[in-house]
Amino acid sequence: MMDRLDIDQLARRLASLVPPGVAQAQQDLRTNFHDVLAQGLRRLDLVTREEFDVQSQVLARTRAKVEELERRVAELEAAAATRGD
Repeated sequence: MMDRLDIDQLARRLASLVPPGVAQAQQDLRTNFHDVLAQGLRRLDLVTREEFDVQSQVLARTRAKVEELERRVAELEAAAATRGD
């Protein structure tokens, strides 16, 4: 998820796009942009990078375990087929 620094930088960039004639309103716009961006991001169902990385590791371990179990089942099926013949 975007942290406060990222939101601040994006709000500053948006405020810098304001025409020079309304430059005095830039700080107010920057604050408003920041608030709107932060509020919008809070409404999204996002996870932190740390949570994502942890779940990726869990998934990798689960995949490895499934592959190992599939290999083991194939061996057992082959052994059963050999005994059955």
